Amino acid sequence: MKILVADNISQTGIDRLKQQKGLQTDVKLGLTEQELVQTIPTYDALVVRSAVQVTKPIIDAATNLKVIGRAGVGVDNIDTEYATKKGIIVMNAPFGNIISAAEHTMALMLATARNISQADRKLKQKQWDRKSFTGTELNRKTLGLIGLGKVGKEVATRAKSFNMNILVYDPYISKEAADELEVTLKDLNDLLKESDFITVHTPLMPSTRNLIDEKQFSLMKPNARIINCARGGIINEQALINAIKQKKIQGAALDVYEHEPPLESGLLDHESIITTPHLGASTKEAQTNVSTDIADQLIEYQKNKRIINAINMPQIHPDTLAKTSPYLKLAENIGTIAAHIANGHIKGLEITYEGEIAALDTRHITLSAIKGLLSPFCGPTVNYINAPYLAKERKIEIKETKIEPTKILQNQITITTTSDKNTTTQISGTLINNTPHITKINQFEIDMIPEGNLLIIPHNDIQGTIASITTTLSQNNINIAKMCVSRTAPGKSALTTLNIDHHIPKAVTDQIIQIKDVKNATFIKI
Repeated sequence: MKILVADNISQTGIDRLKQQKGLQTDVKLGLTEQELVQTIPTYDALVVRSAVQVTKPIIDAATNLKVIGRAGVGVDNIDTEYATKKGIIVMNAPFGNIISAAEHTMALMLATARNISQADRKLKQKQWDRKSFTGTELNRKTLGLIGLGKVGKEVATRAKSFNMNILVYDPYISKEAADELEVTLKDLNDLLKESDFITVHTPLMPSTRNLIDEKQFSLMKPNARIINCARGGIINEQALINAIKQKKIQGAALDVYEHEPPLESGLLDHESIITTPHLGASTKEAQTNVSTDIADQLIEYQKNKRIINAINMPQIHPDTLAKTSPYLKLAENIGTIAAHIANGHIKGLEITYEGEIAALDTRHITLSAIKGLLSPFCGPTVNYINAPYLAKERKIEIKETKIEPTKILQNQITITTTSDKNTTTQISGTLINNTPHITKINQFEIDMIPEGNLLIIPHNDIQGTIASITTTLSQNNINIAKMCVSRTAPGKSALTTLNIDHHIPKAVTDQIIQIKDVKNATFIKI
């Protein structure tokens, strides 16, 4: 197998590849897109970090390419969707920088607690000023963790050694899992109200973009400090600036930004906001870890055809995959919708197969359902390989049920979730002309294509309610592509589902929720 390393990764990983029999590894750095297009055709694998953009022209030129390996977590620089269409596996190395990211979070927490950056700057200006920089201890303070993935857990472990009380907001962590870690689950608003320090550990997705906005800052203590080493865009930067100016919070420390580098950002104008240039993974150890991780994954693929940390592809026999591939997207999309509309922390996931599909190997479809369920909060780190592990880690019980074909519907997938609030959410779907369709949400018979921008609105079946919903969307210049209305009985409960052309800001869903007889409004980006 011929491997091209086109980005600056640790020499340890390169040496490991070069020492492996059966691999030819070439290192060519600084190539332009056109130079990569000319170089890539003879290579079976491409290794990049974050500088090289793996674009459609490069993928088109890569006639022999089988694997793209990203030495790191995010794959924003890789056109993963197009690589998938071309049958190219995209691997990442999501766990090599966990300790580095956790330690940087702690470093920024301490820096903002003790005004390290500000005091250093003042002293280097030849000013001896102690009174201005009185800080606070971490001891016996409350730390609010937004997200309890691998980095969040490492931060929690370190915070315990500082004798901190730890609160957690994570819809995918059960009470049992939280109890094992000796942390306390809270909803987001309560966490924000009670925490002295708040750290962010979620991926950036539609559901987490601007998760911390004006409203959330208004809930925080005036002495609160917030730290983000996860992804830019989770904290609304202008809202943060306003909160600092208006003394709604004490301070902040950021390592990531909505636009990088943030050289024109107002964030740099405030002493109470400590900033670092995306250093969370910038340690020698982390860079060595991610390069050796991706090297080991390529070696395992070359030796045993085993796919590890594949972002875009399940491990399944090609013949089975050909028969069942349309159901992968159906199951994943049902799982994603279920995650958004479930009430409470999900404890159980049951996937029921009906019809001819029940006679096939459906393990990869079940993986797709789990991936879809976890993706809204876990983001790009969840894939077909680690989805079952992440579900087990969150104490989510997975069950598979198969039912013989019926005369009414030959093939159907139903996903049922149960929560810690003893609530059940059930969604069914099928393929019509090989296109996924959602056919039922709880007791409501519907027909919704699960793609693009979706809006799901439970409400009472009262005259004028739907008109008020559509008027609100129209007033906000949001166009409806398709709408389906279902009800249990006249004047009783109803459900309206909409495919829409644009992203819906949270402010608009809030307006819809205020409409009389509307129970909720959930925007989902598929």
